[in-house]
Amino acid sequence: MSLVSRLTSLLRSAARSPAVRRGARDLTRAAVRSIEEQRRGGSESGRPERSGASGGPADGEGAQALADRRGSSALSLTYAPRDDDRPDPGEIVWAWVPFEEDISRGKDRPVLVIAEEDAGRGGSDGSGPVLIALMLTSRDRTADGTVATDEHGSTWVDIGSGDWDSRGRPSEVRADRLLRLAPAAVRREGGRLDRERYDRVAAAVTDVHGW
Repeated sequence: MSLVSRLTSLLRSAARSPAVRRGARDLTRAAVRSIEEQRRGGSESGRPERSGASGGPADGEGAQALADRRGSSALSLTYAPRDDDRPDPGEIVWAWVPFEEDISRGKDRPVLVIAEEDAGRGGSDGSGPVLIALMLTSRDRTADGTVATDEHGSTWVDIGSGDWDSRGRPSEVRADRLLRLAPAAVRREGGRLDRERYDRVAAAVTDVHGW
Protein backbone atom coordinates (compact mmCIF):
# COMPACT_ATOMS: atom_id res chain seq x y z
CA MET A 1 0.00 0.00 0.00
CA SER A 2 1.38 3.44 -0.96
CA LEU A 3 1.94 6.22 1.57
CA VAL A 4 -0.96 8.20 0.09
CA SER A 5 -3.26 5.22 0.44
CA ARG A 6 -2.21 4.69 4.05
CA LEU A 7 -2.87 8.37 4.90
CA THR A 8 -6.27 8.23 3.20
CA SER A 9 -7.19 5.12 5.17
CA LEU A 10 -6.11 6.74 8.46
CA LEU A 11 -8.15 9.88 7.75
CA ARG A 12 -11.24 7.83 6.98
CA SER A 13 -10.82 5.86 10.21
CA ALA A 14 -10.40 9.07 12.20
CA ALA A 15 -13.52 10.57 10.64
CA ARG A 16 -15.52 7.57 11.86
CA SER A 17 -14.22 7.98 15.42
CA PRO A 18 -16.85 9.43 17.87
CA ALA A 19 -14.11 11.26 19.79
CA VAL A 20 -12.86 12.99 16.66
CA ARG A 21 -16.41 13.94 15.67
CA ARG A 22 -17.08 15.42 19.11
CA GLY A 23 -13.85 17.40 18.94
CA ALA A 24 -14.72 18.82 15.54
CA ARG A 25 -18.24 19.67 16.72
CA ASP A 26 -16.89 21.45 19.83
CA LEU A 27 -14.44 23.46 17.72
CA THR A 28 -17.26 24.52 15.39
CA ARG A 29 -19.45 25.60 18.30
CA ALA A 30 -16.59 27.58 19.85
CA ALA A 31 -15.98 29.37 16.55
CA VAL A 32 -19.69 30.27 16.25
CA ARG A 33 -19.77 31.59 19.83
CA SER A 34 -16.69 33.71 19.17
CA ILE A 35 -18.27 35.27 16.06
CA GLU A 36 -21.54 35.99 17.92
CA GLU A 37 -19.67 37.64 20.81
CA GLN A 38 -17.74 39.84 18.39
CA ARG A 39 -20.99 40.89 16.73
CA ARG A 40 -22.64 41.68 20.07
CA GLY A 41 -19.58 43.66 21.10
CA GLY A 42 -19.80 45.92 18.06
CA SER A 43 -20.51 49.60 18.54
CA GLU A 44 -24.21 50.33 19.15
CA SER A 45 -23.98 54.07 18.63
CA GLY A 46 -22.05 54.73 15.46
CA ARG A 47 -18.50 54.76 16.85
CA PRO A 48 -15.92 52.18 15.69
CA GLU A 49 -14.80 49.76 18.37
CA ARG A 50 -11.21 49.99 19.50
CA SER A 51 -9.23 46.79 19.71
CA GLY A 52 -9.97 45.04 22.98
CA ALA A 53 -13.00 47.20 23.79
CA SER A 54 -15.27 44.20 24.23
CA GLY A 55 -14.30 41.59 26.77
CA GLY A 56 -11.36 42.07 29.11
CA PRO A 57 -10.32 45.64 29.93
CA ALA A 58 -7.32 47.25 28.27
CA ASP A 59 -5.00 50.08 29.26
CA GLY A 60 -5.70 49.69 32.96
CA GLU A 61 -9.47 49.98 32.66
CA GLY A 62 -10.07 47.06 35.02
CA ALA A 63 -8.56 49.05 37.85
CA GLN A 64 -11.09 51.83 37.17
CA ALA A 65 -14.17 49.59 36.95
CA LEU A 66 -16.62 50.26 39.78
CA ALA A 67 -19.68 48.34 40.89
CA ASP A 68 -23.08 49.83 40.08
CA ARG A 69 -24.63 52.25 42.54
CA ARG A 70 -26.51 50.59 45.39
CA GLY A 71 -28.63 51.80 48.27
CA SER A 72 -31.80 53.83 48.50
CA SER A 73 -30.36 57.30 49.03
CA ALA A 74 -31.62 59.77 46.45
CA LEU A 75 -29.31 61.34 43.89
CA SER A 76 -29.04 65.07 43.48
CA LEU A 77 -30.08 65.41 39.85
CA THR A 78 -29.10 68.83 38.52
CA TYR A 79 -28.58 69.76 34.89
CA ALA A 80 -25.11 71.32 34.77
CA PRO A 81 -23.21 70.93 31.47
CA ARG A 82 -20.17 73.19 31.15
CA ASP A 83 -17.56 73.85 28.48
CA ASP A 84 -14.70 72.74 30.69
CA ASP A 85 -13.49 69.52 29.03
CA ARG A 86 -14.79 67.56 32.01
CA PRO A 87 -17.81 65.24 32.15
CA ASP A 88 -20.79 67.04 33.70
CA PRO A 89 -24.46 66.15 34.36
CA GLY A 90 -26.37 66.48 31.11
CA GLU A 91 -23.44 65.49 28.91
CA ILE A 92 -22.98 62.31 26.92
CA VAL A 93 -19.46 60.93 27.08
CA TRP A 94 -17.60 57.81 25.99
CA ALA A 95 -16.28 55.48 28.69
CA TRP A 96 -15.38 51.86 29.28
CA VAL A 97 -18.52 50.40 30.89
CA PRO A 98 -18.36 47.09 32.79
CA PHE A 99 -20.92 44.39 32.10
CA GLU A 100 -23.64 44.13 34.72
CA GLU A 101 -22.91 40.47 35.48
CA ASP A 102 -19.09 40.80 35.53
CA ILE A 103 -17.32 44.12 36.09
CA SER A 104 -13.99 42.67 34.99
CA ARG A 105 -15.37 42.66 31.43
CA GLY A 106 -17.08 45.40 29.48
CA LYS A 107 -17.04 47.58 26.39
CA ASP A 108 -16.40 51.13 25.28
CA ARG A 109 -19.74 52.90 24.88
CA PRO A 110 -21.58 56.23 25.28
CA VAL A 111 -23.23 57.08 28.59
CA LEU A 112 -25.30 59.99 29.86
CA VAL A 113 -23.86 61.59 33.00
CA ILE A 114 -26.72 62.46 35.34
CA ALA A 115 -24.94 63.27 38.62
CA GLU A 116 -21.68 63.34 40.54
CA GLU A 117 -21.17 62.23 44.13
CA ASP A 118 -18.61 60.87 46.56
CA ALA A 119 -17.74 57.24 45.89
CA GLY A 120 -18.68 56.16 49.42
CA ARG A 121 -22.28 57.33 49.06
CA GLY A 122 -23.34 54.66 46.58
CA GLY A 123 -20.80 51.88 46.98
CA SER A 124 -17.86 50.43 48.87
CA ASP A 125 -15.28 50.72 46.09
CA GLY A 126 -13.54 53.72 44.60
CA SER A 127 -12.59 56.99 46.26
CA GLY A 128 -13.22 60.67 45.74
CA PRO A 129 -15.86 61.92 43.30
CA VAL A 130 -17.45 59.47 40.89
CA LEU A 131 -19.84 60.02 38.00
CA ILE A 132 -23.32 58.50 38.00
CA ALA A 133 -24.30 57.67 34.46
CA LEU A 134 -26.80 55.77 32.31
CA MET A 135 -25.85 53.56 29.39
CA LEU A 136 -27.05 54.50 25.90
CA THR A 137 -28.22 52.23 23.12
CA SER A 138 -29.45 52.80 19.59
CA ARG A 139 -31.61 49.66 19.72
CA ASP A 140 -35.25 50.65 19.58
CA ARG A 141 -37.09 49.58 22.73
CA THR A 142 -39.63 52.37 23.19
CA ALA A 143 -41.62 54.87 21.15
CA ASP A 144 -40.34 58.40 20.51
CA GLY A 145 -40.31 60.56 23.62
CA THR A 146 -41.65 57.83 25.91
CA VAL A 147 -40.55 55.54 28.75
CA ALA A 148 -41.01 51.76 28.67
CA THR A 149 -40.00 48.72 30.70
CA ASP A 150 -38.99 45.64 28.71
CA GLU A 151 -39.50 41.95 29.44
CA HIS A 152 -36.28 41.84 31.47
CA GLY A 153 -37.40 44.60 33.83
CA SER A 154 -35.10 47.24 32.34
CA THR A 155 -36.58 50.71 31.95
CA TRP A 156 -35.68 52.71 28.84
CA VAL A 157 -36.15 56.41 28.16
CA ASP A 158 -36.14 57.70 24.59
CA ILE A 159 -33.86 60.74 24.18
CA GLY A 160 -33.95 61.12 20.42
CA SER A 161 -30.90 61.80 18.28
CA GLY A 162 -27.85 63.99 18.77
CA ASP A 163 -24.26 64.55 17.75
CA TRP A 164 -23.06 61.69 19.95
CA ASP A 165 -24.16 59.29 17.18
CA SER A 166 -22.36 59.71 13.87
CA ARG A 167 -25.28 58.08 12.00
CA GLY A 168 -27.90 60.33 13.57
CA ARG A 169 -29.85 57.42 15.02
CA PRO A 170 -32.30 57.92 17.93
CA SER A 171 -30.98 56.71 21.28
CA GLU A 172 -32.40 55.49 24.55
CA VAL A 173 -30.96 55.41 28.06
CA ARG A 174 -31.49 52.72 30.68
CA ALA A 175 -32.90 54.33 33.81
CA ASP A 176 -32.85 51.39 36.25
CA ARG A 177 -29.09 50.73 36.15
CA LEU A 178 -26.94 53.43 37.77
CA LEU A 179 -23.34 53.24 36.60
CA ARG A 180 -20.55 54.55 38.82
CA LEU A 181 -17.59 55.72 36.76
CA ALA A 182 -14.26 57.11 37.79
CA PRO A 183 -13.73 60.41 35.93
CA ALA A 184 -10.49 58.95 34.53
CA ALA A 185 -12.55 56.25 32.77
CA VAL A 186 -14.09 58.88 30.48
CA ARG A 187 -12.38 59.02 27.09
CA ARG A 188 -14.06 62.00 25.45
CA GLU A 189 -17.22 64.07 25.36
CA GLY A 190 -19.76 63.11 22.72
CA GLY A 191 -22.45 65.77 23.10
CA ARG A 192 -25.07 67.04 25.50
CA LEU A 193 -28.80 66.82 26.07
CA ASP A 194 -31.00 69.87 26.26
CA ARG A 195 -32.65 70.68 29.58
CA GLU A 196 -36.04 69.28 28.59
CA ARG A 197 -34.72 65.84 27.70
CA TYR A 198 -32.47 65.71 30.76
CA ASP A 199 -35.43 66.53 33.01
CA ARG A 200 -37.46 63.74 31.38
CA VAL A 201 -34.64 61.26 32.09
CA ALA A 202 -34.26 62.55 35.66
CA ALA A 203 -37.98 62.10 36.28
CA ALA A 204 -37.84 58.50 35.01
CA VAL A 205 -34.80 57.71 37.19
CA THR A 206 -36.51 59.19 40.24
CA ASP A 207 -39.67 57.18 39.59
CA VAL A 208 -37.85 53.88 38.94
CA HIS A 209 -35.77 54.13 42.11
CA GLY A 210 -38.60 55.43 44.30
CA TRP A 211 -36.96 58.64 45.48
